[in-house]
Amino acid sequence: MLKREGFPEEGDLVVCRVKSIQNFGAFVELEEYPGKEGFIHISEVAPGWIKRIRDHIKENQRIVCKVMQVDRRKGHIDLSLKRVNEHQRREKIQEWKNEQKAWKLLEIVAERMGKSIEECYEEFAKDLIDKYGTLYAAFEECAYDPETLKKDGFSGEWFKHFEEVARENIQIPFVTIKGYLKIASFRPDGVEHVKKALQLSEESNYEDVTIEVTYRGAPFYNIVVRAPDYKVAEDELKKAVERAREYIKKYDGECEFTREIEKR
Repeated sequence: MLKREGFPEEGDLVVCRVKSIQNFGAFVELEEYPGKEGFIHISEVAPGWIKRIRDHIKENQRIVCKVMQVDRRKGHIDLSLKRVNEHQRREKIQEWKNEQKAWKLLEIVAERMGKSIEECYEEFAKDLIDKYGTLYAAFEECAYDPETLKKDGFSGEWFKHFEEVARENIQIPFVTIKGYLKIASFRPDGVEHVKKALQLSEESNYEDVTIEVTYRGAPFYNIVVRAPDYKVAEDELKKAVERAREYIKKYDGECEFTREIEKR
């Protein structure tokens, strides 16, 4: 039941399956828009001059295209393959796969409720999509914190089944960022103050955030923050460093932070 109503908008990225290839371009089916077809002119298949179009795309191949123009009256959708970079392609395919998974999860919810997936769509899934953008995003939000959905006004007999399926099948992605502190106190009991400063840096107001400080070799200490997303992680790392810095300054100390860049 992975579908979108109407037409895509100009500039949208869409998942397509190549239906037929001609010398002047290719006709494709839009996977997310049942019954909708699009056309890729040969000039929009790949950069530069194309001698043989089949060297670039094949029948039944799944591709990601950018919507260039939509004529709703005639039902024409002009697409471009060459204007989608590799990063965009990967992200769109992952989004599409996530939505496929979400609809399969909704089927499980429907089975547990003894209802059809169409009934579940009308009863609550449609509203979830309106609120969170995609059905997968709703499942992900519920797996992360069901209270968010409740605060947004969602409730009913379906909710417990939706929450169970979300927790059973959605793994919340976590990110890890690292750095190290150079910290020291010049008082006779400076070691104790360094320990206290490091303890303060490990505190967090979030249950799902961990801040760990380990010995690297005095006066250097590793600091690792693990959080649900980069924004939270960066904010918590900044606060952790500030807590340590503010404390140690009171006891004739200094604290410097260096961000550790992940090697790729």
